[in-house]
Amino acid sequence: MIGTIDVRDLVGRPGASKVEQLSGTVEDLETELASLARDAPIRGELVLESIVEGIFASGRLEGAFELRCARCLREFEQGFAVELHEFFVPFPHEDSDEYPLEPEGFLEPDQMVRDVVGVELPFAPVCRPDCRGLCARCGGDLNLGECTCEEPRIDPRWEGLDVLLEELRHDGDDQTDQADDQAETQEG
Repeated sequence: MIGTIDVRDLVGRPGASKVEQLSGTVEDLETELASLARDAPIRGELVLESIVEGIFASGRLEGAFELRCARCLREFEQGFAVELHEFFVPFPHEDSDEYPLEPEGFLEPDQMVRDVVGVELPFAPVCRPDCRGLCARCGGDLNLGECTCEEPRIDPRWEGLDVLLEELRHDGDDQTDQADDQAETQEG
């Protein structure tokens, strides 16, 4: 949890502002391949400005994601930094992007942090741009070298088609040779 921020000194005083440091964790913010690093809290600095409608929060949050490569499934960590510009108002409209400002003069930044950081979670993270992924046959990591698994055996029921394909290739080569011979004869 990030924790409640006391803004009683700002409420009803348009133009007043203060800076607050944030540090904490957000629970259950993850996808199949990405989550927030469990041992590294989200940190940041918020500038809170009093406006007629409520409080305007702006700043930058930093942290780290624990990721699993979508190609090779290797786990790795990657830092992130995100800018935010959000409004906290006493009575947010249901269809708005505003966050609630408690009547006592407190604001809860947890949902805002969850929303801002959540959209940064990568959908298909890749450990490196040239990641080759896994072998489709044996599942070996192709980043470690060429796969040594054997080519799959052809189902014996398809052997007749394999013979036919080879014959067609041979006949096609013969026809190409004949066409080349005819072209040379006509040129000469």
